[in-house]
Amino acid sequence: MTKIFSYNNLYKLAQRFRSDLKDKDFVLFFAYNGTGKTRLSMEFKEYKKSDEYRDTLYFNAFTEDLFHWNNDLDNDTERNLTFNSASKFFKGFEQLALEEKIFTYLERYADFDFKIDYDNWSISFSRDNNDHIKISRGEENIFVWCIFLAICELVYDDSPAYDWVKFIYIDDPISSLDDNNAIAVASDLAKLLRKGVDRSRKEEDKIKTVISSHHSLFFNVICNELKKFSHKKYFLHRSHGANQYSLRATEDTPYFHHVSLLSELKQACEDDKIYTHHFNALRSILEKTASFFGYQDFSACLNGLNDEALFSRALNLLSHGKYSVYNPVEMVEDNKVLFKQILNAFLARYEFDLPEILIDKNTSSTPAPVKEAVSA
Repeated sequence: MTKIFSYNNLYKLAQRFRSDLKDKDFVLFFAYNGTGKTRLSMEFKEYKKSDEYRDTLYFNAFTEDLFHWNNDLDNDTERNLTFNSASKFFKGFEQLALEEKIFTYLERYADFDFKIDYDNWSISFSRDNNDHIKISRGEENIFVWCIFLAICELVYDDSPAYDWVKFIYIDDPISSLDDNNAIAVASDLAKLLRKGVDRSRKEEDKIKTVISSHHSLFFNVICNELKKFSHKKYFLHRSHGANQYSLRATEDTPYFHHVSLLSELKQACEDDKIYTHHFNALRSILEKTASFFGYQDFSACLNGLNDEALFSRALNLLSHGKYSVYNPVEMVEDNKVLFKQILNAFLARYEFDLPEILIDKNTSSTPAPVKEAVSA
């Protein structure tokens, strides 16, 4: 039996993860976008922080804000990426000459070169003998990520410039990755983290790491790469519009988030609060189930059911809209009925043991178990 814990603020969650890391090397957790992952990373970073003390090197959406473009709009030739020299993120940057370390990672993902101007704290890029080019947003993201990896190496090499780092917190390192890059980024990161853990250190001197992601492939590669090391693995869930967070230890089942999504869809049917984006979610679950059983198409999960053709057609048509979970639109009644029929038929065929993930709002914020569920 695996317990689910409830928290009514992110500070308590950050406290929980710090407690876990007292005797674990890693905390890994999956959470959908909109759950509060980035805010949680900042709560973790700010924990006991003061003007004199800090202990967390972090990578999240705010890390990219340390960089901005100077496009030289008058002449349109001298485009540079400037970075915030006042940030402790860049402490010792010039003396440590990171270019070679950064390029070692960068050449795996990109085909451009770069040069750092330490006098003006700016970076220029070149490609195919073209200087001062403006790289794409995706290329910029991967470049910043490679800088972070190079700094992590300095942390593990005990560089005095980063001797304040006790924790590394990584939230969704690269968003919108295709599958190949998701695997590459996860593998490179895991290799670096293993290198850090393998260094002979006393327990109190170890650098501990938290990794969060909404990218299922990235998350599962990380889980598999780090499974031999001491770690905690979680699924973090927040019901839409609620201010309560449930944390479920997934043990050896990193794919628990697929099952929890099914549980949420079932709850939506029971409450008759079914929104247009739920068709997208249901199709995604069928596709993953089909892949697990080796089927070529999600429709194989519907073979032999009454109204098989209708169900398959409906999922094809109604799951292609760009429906947002942040601006939900309720389904019309006819589509609600159809959605319930498809979900119930699917659950009748594949008897998932669905957990109770929707926590009662009156539950205490202390890390006490509020529900028990059979591990999926």
